[in-house]
Amino acid sequence: MKLNVKSFALTSGIIWGVGVFFLTWWIIAFDGETREATFIGKLYRGYTITAAGSVIGSVYGFFDALFGAAIFAWLYNKFTDSTLSKGA
Repeated sequence: MKLNVKSFALTSGIIWGVGVFFLTWWIIAFDGETREATFIGKLYRGYTITAAGSVIGSVYGFFDALFGAAIFAWLYNKFTDSTLSKGA
């Protein structure tokens, strides 16, 4: 079975971007805003546990997952094609 690269990448980007957005607001709701360095903040420059940081993180997350999932799906399809053509 082959993966549709565009659909897989877009779906992964949306899920990860929305996930980072809601996770940030979840933390804000229970612990309040903070500008302390977080692990995600070290990966995504400008991301903090703030309202603006949730938008920055969701944009970074969308493109991060979009490109990562596109590469994954492309490689998956390449390896699947080579395995199927050998008759395994």
